[in-house]
Amino acid sequence: MEGYLKQLTHKELTKMTNIAKVAAKLFDEKGYLETSMADISMAAKLSKGGIYHYFSSKNKILYFISTNFMGLLLQGLEQELKKIEDSFSKIQFIISRHIRFYTKYIAEAKTTLHEGHLLPPTYFKIIGEQERQYHQIVSRVLSDLFHGEISKEQLKVLTFILFGTCNGIYYWYDPKGSMTPEELSKIIRDILCRGLLGFEGRRKSRVERKDQR
Repeated sequence: MEGYLKQLTHKELTKMTNIAKVAAKLFDEKGYLETSMADISMAAKLSKGGIYHYFSSKNKILYFISTNFMGLLLQGLEQELKKIEDSFSKIQFIISRHIRFYTKYIAEAKTTLHEGHLLPPTYFKIIGEQERQYHQIVSRVLSDLFHGEISKEQLKVLTFILFGTCNGIYYWYDPKGSMTPEELSKIIRDILCRGLLGFEGRRKSRVERKDQR
């Protein structure tokens, strides 16, 4: 699909993005399997022929949603992190950025997380690679925070706790509610970062006690 996208005009790509946005909302509300191309056509206010002109199948729409969303998360992340000096500030930035993207594109995020496994293997592999890249970036920053003095198993646990906490907002957060994404981001960032500092403090204490024996 990437080669095909490069041949599209800005207008055509915008139309595909709009269709995908409508589809993501339907997939979130009804489920991917329960949503038909006719449903998407009706919600997007396009004829079936209009939908099929851009997407030959529902799989292609799901893939477009997922790879675009993961691309948003990855785009410019490493460059932005290079501008931040200390690892603790980088973690704070990652959490705030993650929440900002996920609350802005909540239907796309939920579709990627919950429905991505339904993609054909070729497409699913590409999405999986994008997710691995994202996880690796976050894991590397976490490792730097502990100066590399943390086991692979502990690093894996901390990474998944971070993602689990941030991603868990999908089940209850209402973007139209009284709490803004910025307020939500600050609460989650404070809790996670205080937890990381506490974990590091206890880890250092254990190492020091062990060295004194």
